Amino acid sequence: MATGQLFSRTTQALFYNYKQLPIQRMLDFDFLCGRETPSVAGIINPGAEGFQKLFFGQEEIAIPVHSTIEAACAAHPTADVFINFASFRSAAASSMAALKQPTIRVVAIIAEGVPESDTKQLIAYARSNNKVVIGPATVGGIQAGAFKIGDTAGTIDNIIACKLYRPGSVGFVSKSGGMSNELYNTIARVTDGIYEGIAIGGDVFPGSTLSDHVLRFNNIPQVKMMVVLGELGGRDEYSLVEALKQGKVTKPVVAWVSGTCARLFKSEVQFGHAGAKSGGEMESAQAKNQALKDAGAVVPTSYEAFETAIKETFQKLVEEGKITPVKEIKPPQIPEDLNTAIKSGKVRAPTHIISTISDDRGEEPCYAGVPMSSIVEQGYGVGDVISLLWFKRSLPRYCTHFIEICIMLCADHGPCVSGAHNTIVTARAGKDLVSSLVSGLLTIGPRFGGAIDDAARYFKDAYDRGLTPYEFVESMKKKGIRVPGIGHRIKRGDNRDKRVELLQLFARTHFPSVKYMEYAVQVETYTLSKANNLVLNVDGAIGSLFLDLLAGSGMFTKPEIDEIVEIGYLNGLFVLARSIGLIGHTFDQKRLKQPLYRHPWEDVLYTK
Repeated sequence: MATGQLFSRTTQALFYNYKQLPIQRMLDFDFLCGRETPSVAGIINPGAEGFQKLFFGQEEIAIPVHSTIEAACAAHPTADVFINFASFRSAAASSMAALKQPTIRVVAIIAEGVPESDTKQLIAYARSNNKVVIGPATVGGIQAGAFKIGDTAGTIDNIIACKLYRPGSVGFVSKSGGMSNELYNTIARVTDGIYEGIAIGGDVFPGSTLSDHVLRFNNIPQVKMMVVLGELGGRDEYSLVEALKQGKVTKPVVAWVSGTCARLFKSEVQFGHAGAKSGGEMESAQAKNQALKDAGAVVPTSYEAFETAIKETFQKLVEEGKITPVKEIKPPQIPEDLNTAIKSGKVRAPTHIISTISDDRGEEPCYAGVPMSSIVEQGYGVGDVISLLWFKRSLPRYCTHFIEICIMLCADHGPCVSGAHNTIVTARAGKDLVSSLVSGLLTIGPRFGGAIDDAARYFKDAYDRGLTPYEFVESMKKKGIRVPGIGHRIKRGDNRDKRVELLQLFARTHFPSVKYMEYAVQVETYTLSKANNLVLNVDGAIGSLFLDLLAGSGMFTKPEIDEIVEIGYLNGLFVLARSIGLIGHTFDQKRLKQPLYRHPWEDVLYTK
């Protein structure tokens, strides 16, 4: 066991099993104490590497993350404290691995419930190699104004109230982490504060004992007196009794053993800690308090008198000139986190994203204000979900049914069209699903599947301006623009696209009005007089019918309709629909285990 000071203002630690809050509290304490370097040198997260962003005062810093203890120790050779936030299942193995590293001197084990046999092995290894184990079942320890472990001493407000941002004259050791916070506050009220405080942990076999730390404190010149808080159960306090009797402790010790109320119970009582269980008279709080008093410690008559005993001991040392009370200093202001400040109403901050279509903050996600449970319970279909997420309203059933029909009809058009071809070639190159899908989607544009918006835009403009089909087509011709939605490479006037016929039949049956579709049909009649392949294609049918849906449903204003067409909603239908087919082609090629595609020479015209 170490014989002197464990920590200093330059001590750095490795933190095992990343936990944001305790690490940030350590860094905030560093800043409060005026440290120049962060006390956390690195983080160990098994299987992960990189960096974690945290704050060191006003500055945001990146702390390295390592996947193994060995790698972290090699990267940070001056970090000699290992703070282990692993669960009780893995805490022993990771702690032993840390103890075996030559650079690690102190290991703090936070977890409760570490098997006692494993703890004994850790203790034996640490003692034979002159290393220190704090815990298991500990909150850690602190050297005032220098270094703290994890959540020791709690919040910054508590640390400031306990004057832990600068060193005092008292060494404190306890089994309990929670009671440590209480005593830090008590000691700060009646003395100049603590110099170092340790919570050894409440398990039956702590890695280091009360007397281990009292003997250390005795060797630290800045520590002028010690305060010890024990508890019933076990015999750890008797090692301190022996040290006092043998004269190994030369500084005043004020001690109290909690649990005197246990005698009020008729049966054996188990208090909070695993070790807080009296196994006989010698392990009772009364017996321990008496033994400590007989050995020379200052022991009050009750816990209520503990504070007075600490105060009187400190004042006596001041009167004897052995203590010069520390001058009080004003600690720096810790910058408040934005989220905390917003919650407390101290600041307001602009948001970075606006969302009006969905909300996942409640118990269940909502689409345009409709809870997910309602969508399922009321039997909403894909068209209904699209109406909520795209149009922010529940459209009539005939509208959502039309949307679903469009998706079904446009899902695929065989393997030869450009989108499917690209997807097939990419899939056969061994690429993943997303890459194969995107390679096909990237072909969608004015020449392939992307003419729905343009068809709607031009048909609407021509109809709304009262142009005859002749005037519309000829004006487009003069501009050198092909009429979007008109023309097909395969279909003819005597071989119409079945998809177009199905859409028109549905609209004539269910839509209140089909004025835009009828106008598109009149345009088709005129263009067929020019060439037999200038038929209304599926882009033109969907574009014109969507105008009828928007105008006829009575749920959209004219500016809203114009915006929908301008933004590109209608092409979105084709993109969504065709994604289904492109995904299918990807799976088909993967399932068939098709090799890398190479285009045949005979299908290429080589020319100069």
